[in-house]
Amino acid sequence: MQNMQAMLKQAQAMQKDMLKSKSEIENTEFTGQSSMVTVTMMGDKSLSSIKIDADSLDKDDIEALQDMIVVAVGQANKKIDEAYEQKLGKYNIPGLF
Repeated sequence: MQNMQAMLKQAQAMQKDMLKSKSEIENTEFTGQSSMVTVTMMGDKSLSSIKIDADSLDKDDIEALQDMIVVAVGQANKKIDEAYEQKLGKYNIPGLF
């Protein structure tokens, strides 16, 4: 019985640590960049800003700009995924993310 209580306490402590780590990631800004675009996303993958370097942009090149936004967003998302893996991967719980 005492062993079961110890396991329950350990599980509760682990859950608290996981929630804290998740909250830290969600409240962190991540930046992705491409040649003309910088995007900033929060750890919950919400997009908070897009900055376009207008000096390097030709007015005719909107398609390239769209591609650069996709690249920058993908890069920021990758950083968020890496942060989750770094902080929460140690718990090794399938389907957590």
